[in-house]
Amino acid sequence: MSPFFTGYSFIKLMIASLVLLASHHFFAYIFNLYHRAWEYASVRELIAIFKAVSASILFTYAFNFIFLNTSFIRLMIITWMMHLLLIGGSRLSWRVLRYRVIDRDSRIQDLKSTLIVGAGRGGSILIRQLLDTPAMGMKPIVAVDDNPTKQKIELNGGVKVEGTREDIASLVKKYAIKKIVIAIPSLSKQKLQEIHEFASQTHVDVLIMPNIDDVLAGKLEVSQLKKVEVEDLLGREPVTLNAKEIFPQIKNKIVLVTGAGGSIGSEIVRQITNFDPKEIILLGHGENSIYTILEEMSQISNGVKYVPVIADVQDRKRMFEIMKNYSPDIVYHAAAHKHVPLMEANPSESIKNNIFGTKNTAEAAINANVKRFVMISTDKAVNPPNIMGATKRIAEMIIQALDKRTDSTTLVAVRFGNVLGSRGSVIPKFRKQIEAGGPITVTDERMTRFFMTIPEASRLVIQAGALASGGEVFVLDMGEPVKIVDLAKNMIRLSGYTEDEIKIIFSGIRPGEKLYEELLNKNEIHPDQVYEKIYLGKATEVDLNYLIDFINEVVENRDYSSLIQFVNQPREK
Repeated sequence: MSPFFTGYSFIKLMIASLVLLASHHFFAYIFNLYHRAWEYASVRELIAIFKAVSASILFTYAFNFIFLNTSFIRLMIITWMMHLLLIGGSRLSWRVLRYRVIDRDSRIQDLKSTLIVGAGRGGSILIRQLLDTPAMGMKPIVAVDDNPTKQKIELNGGVKVEGTREDIASLVKKYAIKKIVIAIPSLSKQKLQEIHEFASQTHVDVLIMPNIDDVLAGKLEVSQLKKVEVEDLLGREPVTLNAKEIFPQIKNKIVLVTGAGGSIGSEIVRQITNFDPKEIILLGHGENSIYTILEEMSQISNGVKYVPVIADVQDRKRMFEIMKNYSPDIVYHAAAHKHVPLMEANPSESIKNNIFGTKNTAEAAINANVKRFVMISTDKAVNPPNIMGATKRIAEMIIQALDKRTDSTTLVAVRFGNVLGSRGSVIPKFRKQIEAGGPITVTDERMTRFFMTIPEASRLVIQAGALASGGEVFVLDMGEPVKIVDLAKNMIRLSGYTEDEIKIIFSGIRPGEKLYEELLNKNEIHPDQVYEKIYLGKATEVDLNYLIDFINEVVENRDYSSLIQFVNQPREK
């Protein structure tokens, strides 16, 4: 035996070995090496191994130097290298073995060859997920990215970037691509539309991955891919709310939402939940819709109390009782009849619900000293040729008139156009028609409408309410109007069909409909924004007593056309 391994040096070496063994187990525990899924090992796991091994070697070296008066420097370096090689290699072998099993499973399963749009963080995470999860049924083959510095690079699993969005069609043909996934979660709506134009020309399924921040926060899984919907293409960049203005008004407050089971009302409930109210009163006429939103919100552990109230805003006594019993600080009034042709056929119901229901709710709120009352209005209140629009304009006038009569309650109205995906929108109707094999019915080739997503509309309503000083009619910037026929064509393409397969027919304008909607008439235009995408309308005011007397006369004589003439006649501002 070499003299190096005899006597006192041998004892020191044995002590050092025991210290190294103990310290390695200690630091392996500290850096969580014993509780990792090594079949999913990545750079993060390698860094953990490096830290644990380096810490144990440094600790052993320090122990030797201080207590044994020796160092074994070269031996420590060799030991460090061998530990990294053996420990790292043994752990990563699980990853290698798993990939071989996955490769074998991939050959067994009929995985769809997939093109990834985006070679950034989102694309890399998605490719890894697809490789690790054959159950998703997709195999990443090639990627594209508009960034010149990413061309020709290889991502996870050898997926190569072979061009830009303009090369999508040729790559689909070259690699027999069956699916395209847009993996740029931070993509602007405009860029998404541009990329989708290239992808949709290939007539293969186009999917989009969820927001990367939601993935990293654990709210969504990378595997939760979805088809690109018309809402994704027509939606706009989200507005950042001024939380400093909104939080003091809602935090620890009692909020009442009428029409809480509807598309807008339920989304307002979801949005205001983020501002920590004490209690939200879910008021609605339909028990099923209120039950649905109550069940949804009850699943969220946020300390907010949700109270379901079944009531009709037309019941004046009931509304006064509710306001008195719950003493809300804020009321969002979303309950209304909104369907134009139906209200043309039932004008008295539109008057009772939209006019007297609003008056009942607002006066009940004033009586209960509610601090803020926000009414949801519509672009159909501008120059309305129909009963529904006329009743909503009258409701705006009532809100303005009542605001002049009280100092305790701030009353405002917020006006916007159609919301994407609401139950009254054309989009659900078009979807059903496409599912049935067509045709899609569009009233007129020239018809246009303003569109906004439900979350955006609800956020802007909350922001407008926070800006209110009293009596305003806020108008939300709806962007550019969309031709309904173009919307139908987009939905046909998104559903994987052509216009030859799903026909579009024109049925003619229905009673009360307009070809074009407006958000403000020429007498109401106020060009300056009071907040991003929020304008202040110069809506004219009318004496409340005169207004109610006139409406009662309309109802008594059933002279509903005079209601439309009344709201459309010019008035002095």
